[in-house]
Amino acid sequence: MEDAAVVVDDVSKVFRLYHERNQSLKAAVMRRGRAKYTELQALDHVSFTVPKGKTFGIIGHNGSGKSTMLKCLARILRPDTGTVSTFGKVSALLELGAGFHPELSGRDNVYLNGSILGLSRKQIDARYDEIVSFAFADSGQEDRIDTPVKNYSSGMYVKLGFSVAINVDPDLLLVDEVLTVGDEAFQRKCADKFLELKDSGKTVVIVSHALGTVRDLCDEVALLDHGKLIAIGTPDEVIDTYMGGVETNVRRDGEYGSRWGEGGAEINRIEVLNGGLEPIERISLGQAAVFRIHYRCERPVPKPVFKIEFHTLNGMTVAAGNTRFHDRVPDMIDGEGSLEYHVPNLLLTPGRYDVSVTLFDYEMLHPYDCRHRFHRFEVTGGLPPDVDGVVSLDGTFHGSMLPEQTWYRT
Repeated sequence: MEDAAVVVDDVSKVFRLYHERNQSLKAAVMRRGRAKYTELQALDHVSFTVPKGKTFGIIGHNGSGKSTMLKCLARILRPDTGTVSTFGKVSALLELGAGFHPELSGRDNVYLNGSILGLSRKQIDARYDEIVSFAFADSGQEDRIDTPVKNYSSGMYVKLGFSVAINVDPDLLLVDEVLTVGDEAFQRKCADKFLELKDSGKTVVIVSHALGTVRDLCDEVALLDHGKLIAIGTPDEVIDTYMGGVETNVRRDGEYGSRWGEGGAEINRIEVLNGGLEPIERISLGQAAVFRIHYRCERPVPKPVFKIEFHTLNGMTVAAGNTRFHDRVPDMIDGEGSLEYHVPNLLLTPGRYDVSVTLFDYEMLHPYDCRHRFHRFEVTGGLPPDVDGVVSLDGTFHGSMLPEQTWYRT
């Protein structure tokens, strides 16, 4: 308990869904005061603990109970059974800008919303410049801070709401589907802010459908389904469990892989090539490698994102890259084509590894085709002569007592 930021113990929450309500006193008397309703079990005896300083994700399909769980953590809802315990100052990013008054200026709303979130005027004064800069510096719209927020675009509105909430300096931050706020530059700034909070020892609980972001940011993930806790563990394990459960077309893919997706485009195959673009069966440690991905589209796909991942045979992800984070997203793909992922010096230690490739929409929420661990390749010994662990750091030893180094990279 001393190391816990959140303790959820046997929590259940039931909502009543009314079919019709009594519209008048006469109707109430005729029905004897009874309105017809059905009960919805939003949470069903859920228990988990979030350690201090960790980033914890909650995933699941729509209606699984994710947002209800977060509202229980924020004390917006009270559980019907069980207890929720949080430790330290809590800030919740649930509905950004919910406390804004449309007739007031952005400046006035910073002070209004900041006070709602528990900051004193002196604290807001100290953080005001940082709040405005975080929200608008990249877009050059700081001069709009003294205009009524009713004239803001939806993007400006949520940017300012996010900036106020993130600067509360909480011990525990609750985040509900706000990881895709604003444009690309602002999203990257948000991701950097979450990493900064994590590095400073803050605890973050994230609810999101953006599985790639959850995989990258979270230390541990919980999967909810119809209010029940289905799985809890590492991001890779739980997200794979979720994708295997929600996709009705999951199937075997070759000897050891699996495949799912919404269709419309597909990953056909992957080739492993050397630096000269010649097909190879094995790669030496330190050798240049190229992974050529072949795709086919049934119809034009706007702004697709390709993601490639490398795994050990026990399923641990050791490296990954995607075209969105590399700022290499095409405007459109159609028909058949290919793209290449170049690795100048492959520093995986000797052994066998699996490759996964996914073709996403731009938001990375919907996979057209995911081929999970569908291709296996082997890395053999090379230079540097490292064999332990998963990756080589390409380091060298130095010291006056050491003999001359006998190997050199060619």
